[in-house]
Amino acid sequence: MAKKYTSTTPQIPIVFEDHHLLIIDKPHELLSQEDHTGDPDVVTLCKQYLKLESGSDSDPYLGLVHRLDRPVGGLMLLAKSSKAAGRLSDQLRDRTIQKTYHAIVQGTPPANGLLIHHLVKNRNRNRVRATASTNPESKKAVLSFQKQDQEDELALLAIHLQTGRPHQIRVQLAEEGYPVWGDYKYGIQQPEGRTMALRAVELRFEHPIHNKEVHVALPFPGHSPWSQFKK
Repeated sequence: MAKKYTSTTPQIPIVFEDHHLLIIDKPHELLSQEDHTGDPDVVTLCKQYLKLESGSDSDPYLGLVHRLDRPVGGLMLLAKSSKAAGRLSDQLRDRTIQKTYHAIVQGTPPANGLLIHHLVKNRNRNRVRATASTNPESKKAVLSFQKQDQEDELALLAIHLQTGRPHQIRVQLAEEGYPVWGDYKYGIQQPEGRTMALRAVELRFEHPIHNKEVHVALPFPGHSPWSQFKK
């Protein structure tokens, strides 16, 4: 089956679509939603796509169920009706939407781990840091990871979030000494021009209308640094 795209600028690959849901493969460096920069964003582009598909002059409904950081690529789930959006938000709050990320990190992490930190965000700088649990502004962040492979000073991790905090994966891994390859904000000094090696690669959840399991996954990239690992 030919791959479908949004026919926007930039184009966004469509992974799954029905009357209620739209799941896309967000390109790295594309905003999830509009901000002060005015740069292209997922919500605006996907609304353009839906409007073009419907042939209607009215703006379509599109609910943003969750976000990805601008440098992060991969699966994003959007709702095409308020009913679907509400039910998916309930699943997100109840942590029944299972999300898996792949990250290539620098260093030699253990075979698996459970990371618990307390994070606080500086909104003016758009930067997150780990702090003491007694900090009243902090929020608890929890993730688990399994190491899939190790190649020299790089490791491939599969990551599952138990909370959804801003920049969570990037900050927690950097705090433990395993910064994400290509992360200029939280990583160690590295050459310019790298695309961050962090991707949302798998989603599993209950369809908000049909009550059947939806499972989508992305193929493993064939380009560097992903190509250093056997999948």
